[in-house]
Amino acid sequence: MQRIHLSELDGKPVICFETGLDPRSFARTKMGSCFAEPGYIVNPDGSNTQWKAVGVTDTAGLMTVWGPPFKGDRLDLLIEAGRDSSPLASLQETLQNSLQSVVYWIRAKLLLGDTETALHPGAAFISNFDETSVTVSGASGRSDASGGSESDYPKGSVFFTPDNLSNRCLIAENDDPSCYVCPDLKGMDAAAFCAGAMLYKILNKTNPYPDLATIYEDMREGVFLPPSLASPGLNANICELIQNALLLPVAKKRTSQSGVDILGSLLKILMNKEGRAVAVSSLFYTLSAEETRQLEKEKKRYLKRLNFSVKTTRFAQSHKPVLAGAAIALIFVVFVAVTMIRSRNEMPTTAGMDSATVILTYYESFSMLNHVFMEACINGADKSDIDTATNLFVINKVRAAHEVRSGSIISARIWKENGGELPAPDVFGVTDLVITNTSGSEDQDWIHYRADYILWYPNELNSSVRTDNLKLNRDKKKNWRITEIKRTVGQF
Repeated sequence: MQRIHLSELDGKPVICFETGLDPRSFARTKMGSCFAEPGYIVNPDGSNTQWKAVGVTDTAGLMTVWGPPFKGDRLDLLIEAGRDSSPLASLQETLQNSLQSVVYWIRAKLLLGDTETALHPGAAFISNFDETSVTVSGASGRSDASGGSESDYPKGSVFFTPDNLSNRCLIAENDDPSCYVCPDLKGMDAAAFCAGAMLYKILNKTNPYPDLATIYEDMREGVFLPPSLASPGLNANICELIQNALLLPVAKKRTSQSGVDILGSLLKILMNKEGRAVAVSSLFYTLSAEETRQLEKEKKRYLKRLNFSVKTTRFAQSHKPVLAGAAIALIFVVFVAVTMIRSRNEMPTTAGMDSATVILTYYESFSMLNHVFMEACINGADKSDIDTATNLFVINKVRAAHEVRSGSIISARIWKENGGELPAPDVFGVTDLVITNTSGSEDQDWIHYRADYILWYPNELNSSVRTDNLKLNRDKKKNWRITEIKRTVGQF
């Protein structure tokens, strides 16, 4: 149902705007302000006049605003008129008329400059451009007033209906969002976008955003098939201008061309010196069979990449909290793994030590409570010495914290070098260490030693005499490590 159309009131032609509102809703939405809102009629010579609604009438319980008539066709109906089912001659004529209408519309927008007007092509009427002008969808779609000079305007005149009033009617007429109007654009950028979408529809016979469920997302992300692929053989300059117009809402993809630049460039290509639109056929060149095959392949590749990119991007956007959590978790896991690997790489090793040095360092680390290096010396051998060193290390730290002193436990070797007086309550470690090779050699992968030593414990007057039979093997990195400790303990 066309809610903006020509009708008669008291026997006179008028333009009607059926708002679809009952009297109460009409008052509540303050639609009465539409009488102050102007429309604009732009003539080919650049002059323009304001149009304002005259009255409102109740039609079957719904409010209809009306005003002076305009002789012409609704632009959206002209654009939609090109159908593949039409005879070829009729189709070519309809396409030409559609292109001519858009050319007039572009010229009128440029003539008005920054003056704000309705953008939707359903809110614009184009004056009859010749005697055979196509009447779209019968009289209800065409403001074909007769017998009244006030309704006659020069061919190529454009009537931009009041914005808010026409939007109210178009919403009531069709609930689907419009592919011609981007809500993120204003002024001449919005007009250029609309012009690009109209030309895309005329030249490709489909709109650039066929999926109405995601139309605004597609507009904002520049998701459309490029005109060069959608309309094979179309003039390259026209393709570029249409694409630049449709990319105006996409900050990352838009070019340096402004809306005014795009509209002006389109008009230079599409309009001849007589002010008429060039022939639609002149905008295309004939493709060879090879060019057609290549374009079809490129189109398939582009759509495949585009679909993958769109699905990936929108999946990420719709699952942002989950993906953010997963990313944080992954970063944490990587951090822990890197930290563990780094810690392991920074751990002390026995690299570069001969077997005797490993044993000597092991017992010296025992005396210094260096349980970390003791771990580096052991590979499978009994770890009771490491447990002892660890426990004493912890006790020493706790005592230091509570007694406000450090270094509570003294190495037995250092204590003995300084005189070794008893009692020795803070002494721990190995003294009198003698290391003897009992079998094997450095040239083999194993070697046996005997270690004889005295072990001193804190707060014990008597020390213990120990004999350890140790076996060492080379590990995977060819470093010597203690793989077995057999101990004999006596009293000193």
